[in-house]
Amino acid sequence: METISVRKLTKRYGKLLAVDGISLDIRKGEIFGLLGPNGAGKSTTLLMLSTLLAPTSGSATVNGHDIRTEPAAVRDSIGMVFQDPSSDELLTAYENLKLHALMYDVPLREIDRRIDDALGLVDLRGRKNDQVKKYSGGMRRRMEIARGLLHEPAVLFLDEPTIGLDPQTRKHIWEYIRGLASRREMTIILTTHYMEEADQLCDRVAIIDGGRIVALGAPAELKAGIKGDLVTLTGKALKLSGVQKLPFVQAVERNGGKACIHVTDAAKNLPRLLRVAGAVDSVEVHSPDFDDVFLRYTGKAIRDGDADATEYMRTMARAKK
Repeated sequence: METISVRKLTKRYGKLLAVDGISLDIRKGEIFGLLGPNGAGKSTTLLMLSTLLAPTSGSATVNGHDIRTEPAAVRDSIGMVFQDPSSDELLTAYENLKLHALMYDVPLREIDRRIDDALGLVDLRGRKNDQVKKYSGGMRRRMEIARGLLHEPAVLFLDEPTIGLDPQTRKHIWEYIRGLASRREMTIILTTHYMEEADQLCDRVAIIDGGRIVALGAPAELKAGIKGDLVTLTGKALKLSGVQKLPFVQAVERNGGKACIHVTDAAKNLPRLLRVAGAVDSVEVHSPDFDDVFLRYTGKAIRDGDADATEYMRTMARAKK
């Protein structure tokens, strides 16, 4: 059963094509990742699905409601956690959540119970009366997630939910997200630029580049699509034409000053490969990981600094013009 259905969704800013006709279906209870480099269109897609940005063309439904004709129903169905904190740091967690509950018309008799339940899900009950400014980055992120859950949405949008957090805190956030999807059958759509996050957390991933979906599938399926071992060579005078003719070489991809070579049984065939390759400065051999998947489909590596941390603000600034 699809909770989200997208057909040829497109967003233009003048001559700039930010999202280019994407189509996909996301199932109930699925953790779905949008992975891509800076400016790929991930955050813009989330803004359209959450009705905060009108599409130029195409259509989408969220929890059975059309984003164009039923925006209020869509908003009632979703929770949204932005990249940048949006809570009031001078208020306590309880006060922030109560304000959110009143904005969403949560029945007064249910507000305290829902706040208690939401803070319990993210392990913050004991700190509910502390000002948010006293929270660590990870605690504040968890509080923002609790706020997004307060009106019990069918769909939760998380825009770079762990950006800027240390690895340990990031993995704790993953545990909370997994628990939400499994215990509540909540559909969760997140944008991320962390390869490990996409690989370990998401049921399926769409890799977006240049506003288009260039790959879609379960992480294991996408990695399995890269056959054999990967040998990365660096050198100023690599003889790749000869390398391509070797019977155990499946593909050769050049990335700047490096060559990524897909090889059958690298342990056996590496010596011959190096003899043919010529002057090699360095060599690295490994099994395919999600970085390799990303490189294959986008032709570029992604770095932690390439997050869409400013895409939301750029998008909103353009939308106001």
